Amino acid sequence: LAFCRGRVVRVPKGPLIRVVGTEVVIPCSVSDYDGPSEQNFDWEFSWETDFVRIVSTWDSTFTSEEYQKRVGNGDIKLRRSSNNAVELVIRNIQPTDQGRYKCSTPSTDATVQGNYDAEVQVKVISDGLSVSGSKARSSMSLRLSEGDSFKLRCSAITTSPEHTHLHLTWQIKSGSTWRDILSLTHEGKFQPGPGYEERYRNGDIRLDTGANDTYQLSVSQASSVDGGAYRCLVSEWVRGADSSWQKIQEKSVEIATVAIQQTDVVISTSNVSVTERDSLDLTCNITTDRSGIFQAEVMWYFSASPDDTLSDAQVLLSMDHDSVVSDSTLISLSHVERNSYSLLVRDVDVEDSGYYYCQAAVWVPLHNGSWHKVVERTSAPVSVVVTALEPDYEVFLNASKTPKFSDDPTELNCRITNTEDTEANIRFTVSWYYRKRLRSDDVVTEELLATMDADWTLLLGDRSRERAQNGEIIFSKKAVDTFSLRIQWTSESDRGDYFCVISAWSRQRNNSWVKSKDVTSASVSIFWATQDYMLTVEAVKLKPFFVAGHTFEMTCKVSSKNIKTPRYSVLITAEKPLTDQSNPNGTTRIISLNQDSVVRLEDWTDQTRVDGVVLEKVQENEFRYRMYQTQISDAGLYRCVVTAWSPGGGGMWREAVNGLSNPIQIDFQMSGPVFNVSVHSDNPTIYQGELADLLCIVTMEGMALEPDDMSFDVSWFAVRSFALDREPVLLASLDRRGIVMQSRRNGSSDLSLERISPLEFRLRVHGCEDHDFGNHYCVVTPWVRSATGIWQREPDIKAKPIFLSVKMDVLNAFKYPLLIGIGLATVIGLLSCLIGYCSSRWCCRKEVQETRRERRRLMSMEMD
Repeated sequence: LAFCRGRVVRVPKGPLIRVVGTEVVIPCSVSDYDGPSEQNFDWEFSWETDFVRIVSTWDSTFTSEEYQKRVGNGDIKLRRSSNNAVELVIRNIQPTDQGRYKCSTPSTDATVQGNYDAEVQVKVISDGLSVSGSKARSSMSLRLSEGDSFKLRCSAITTSPEHTHLHLTWQIKSGSTWRDILSLTHEGKFQPGPGYEERYRNGDIRLDTGANDTYQLSVSQASSVDGGAYRCLVSEWVRGADSSWQKIQEKSVEIATVAIQQTDVVISTSNVSVTERDSLDLTCNITTDRSGIFQAEVMWYFSASPDDTLSDAQVLLSMDHDSVVSDSTLISLSHVERNSYSLLVRDVDVEDSGYYYCQAAVWVPLHNGSWHKVVERTSAPVSVVVTALEPDYEVFLNASKTPKFSDDPTELNCRITNTEDTEANIRFTVSWYYRKRLRSDDVVTEELLATMDADWTLLLGDRSRERAQNGEIIFSKKAVDTFSLRIQWTSESDRGDYFCVISAWSRQRNNSWVKSKDVTSASVSIFWATQDYMLTVEAVKLKPFFVAGHTFEMTCKVSSKNIKTPRYSVLITAEKPLTDQSNPNGTTRIISLNQDSVVRLEDWTDQTRVDGVVLEKVQENEFRYRMYQTQISDAGLYRCVVTAWSPGGGGMWREAVNGLSNPIQIDFQMSGPVFNVSVHSDNPTIYQGELADLLCIVTMEGMALEPDDMSFDVSWFAVRSFALDREPVLLASLDRRGIVMQSRRNGSSDLSLERISPLEFRLRVHGCEDHDFGNHYCVVTPWVRSATGIWQREPDIKAKPIFLSVKMDVLNAFKYPLLIGIGLATVIGLLSCLIGYCSSRWCCRKEVQETRRERRRLMSMEMD
């Protein structure tokens, strides 16, 4: 119990087997102790019975005399690994150091319990391990080619009296560090080093054991990473008392230095520039010092970009390791020397410009007669530029027809000269360009009018597409060396500079065409002097004063300058006061007359006065506007909007300039009565199903009129919301002739509108429903008969809305359902009583028989 709960001092389980001359490390630790965290340790040694003091962590005088020299030299020392653990280190251990070692800890506990020391047996054996290279040479040098195979041998043997195992590792030195290649562990397992797992699985790296304790490293498919110094590292392991493996010593020997000669593939020519129709000759050289039998496989690739991978490149030609060359008409491959292969491309063209790669693989024969590829390399790309054969020619542009006025024709001819030296497989096309003239120094880019591709297909630009489709611009080829541009009717927007570009196209081997040269002509200016258009419009009121109901008449006189044979279109507009609700935007288009004298009503929507406005042409530059039976609502400013048109191309009219006349005012002196409108209801809150009465009352101020001299158009509207935030809904209308019109309704309620007095109009809602609530108002249009007997329309008057509220009559709503419910309950109750009575009377009746008893004074004993 004390051992379990108290201080515990631990050392390794012995015996510890160590080799003479090696370094021995014996750990010692203490746990479950009291006192300070850092503990002290004493080490003692015993050969047979008595212990000799070796070293202590807290007492410098602890060491015995026979160990003072070795402790002072550092051959024996203590190395603290933590506060409660130390290690006894003995360098160059000798057979005399074999014995028992005791580790003790001074007590710092409050009570003495547990163990305060521990012993371990150390056994020193002789060094029986020997490691050597092949043929007893310390190191040898190998010079190999990339893809070759090589083998290295190492001999390792031990004569240890103990049962030990060897752990052998082949290592390579790259730089200043050694890296593991392949190991045979002390447990008999093969373990590849980092980076060699794949090659070990493929069998390219093997470790074989042979006779006389030899270990052979076999490397196939050697690459540049296999170059360096190789050594054989052997360690000796023994199984301890706790069944764990302990390494007791380690030795190594350098076996060989391997140099790998890399195989390189280069194209002897750098960047190449050749002329079209010439031949391209490229040579692929394979750099290798391989002296044995081998064959090369060569493939040539072509790519348009140096960044493309070989999977994206085009295979031009290939030759396998049996010297079989793939078939090609214009490309050939020849074997110039043992390691040189030449590519010849005949009759090159512009499409052959790009980057060329050479990929070479080296094949070696195997013992079974088959061939094996040992290495494959790809050369750096070589840039090849094929210069096209440019034909020698000149381009001349002249104008055969130039306009002097607008709408005159323009014709330009683009001619090719000095084409005697051009070949038969050259084709010419043209592109036409336009550049606008600016008075400032701003740079203006040219606009493409039309261009031709290699098969003479005409492609139109945005500027000329619509006009060319209409036949206003014509592109043609007059002769083999002449191209023409004709504008049928030249406008001011066509003024500017024109030039043409002649492109030469060369025929390729696959009968396709490639552009080889562009020649631009000098520009030709199309310009004529013009003056700005001028247009003056004057409006005149023929009658200086008139009253409502009379005819309004005004004329528009037009004068123009610098316009060739103009024609005019006229539009009459009216600017009404802002109080006019029929046109809140202000300006109304009334009637128009186009340049062909066709009259059209624009925004004139008064059906009663369809023929009330007339616009006619009096002279070539004078127009007259009449408005019959004018109304007070016609008050406003009237203008003439005139557009001058000049004849354009193809019999079409072209707009030249616009003009606006001075305003003519129609103003009526209001000396008649002034009308006001209000809405009234005796009961604005009603119940569902009741009748709602709304009165629209017209009041009049000022001059009094007879009832026969005034009439009204009345319209009722409703806004179905508490606030006036929705569109009004037309309910019904009554015109001045007494015709009533109602809008379509969705509910069961009905409307009636009637005139009850000359100035009062009543709207009734019969059988009101929920959806009949809302703000209700009327709009009144007064009509007044003038002294001449003509009815005049006054401006519309809108009344202030009144809110109509519809409630539910709860008593009437529940009266009939309540009576029906009471009646049904009474009938069901009576029926239930009747059924119960009949059931008890006839269905559930039971006869009860009783024993007759004699009428005696004394009862029998059994009845006591």
